[in-house]
Amino acid sequence: MRPSLVIVGLGNPGKNYENTRHNAGFRAIDVLSQEFGAGEWQPKDKFHAHIQEARVVTVPVLLVKPQTYMNRSGEAVQKLVDFYKLNHAEQLLILCDDIDLPLGELRLRKKGGPGTHNGLKSIVHVFGEDFPRLRIGLGNHPPAVDLAAWVLSVFPKDDAHAIDTSLATLPDMVRQFVLGDA
Repeated sequence: MRPSLVIVGLGNPGKNYENTRHNAGFRAIDVLSQEFGAGEWQPKDKFHAHIQEARVVTVPVLLVKPQTYMNRSGEAVQKLVDFYKLNHAEQLLILCDDIDLPLGELRLRKKGGPGTHNGLKSIVHVFGEDFPRLRIGLGNHPPAVDLAAWVLSVFPKDDAHAIDTSLATLPDMVRQFVLGDA
């Protein structure tokens, strides 16, 4: 299948990072997998990623979890864009966490800067700022806590519930994005 859209959820591979705040992109891609996925997740070394074919309405989509660490996300994304000869400004959607948004808020933008997000910085380094991204709000981190330690910590139960509740709206947002209504 040649995808018309590649949706990449950013996160860190491995059990140690599974339920951390920084893996909100993986959590989001799992929601899309449940709604739109077709078949099993497949490890693809040539992309440094796990991929799953999907269909949103009638559009063929590839769901992706990079298996590089967050700060090297651009490597996996570039391999996919190059292999499928995609226009990154129109055929790519990145899902990632954002510490500057209130907990659970979802914000879709067609382009923009990376802010403090190392995964987005890596992708911006490859493609510039012209690619769509959907940010998932983590809320502000406590000032006395190291930012890296906080984003790599596990969600408390209430925060995880708030994220899951907001991610339940994600399939409709993606449907609208695919149909050009977003």
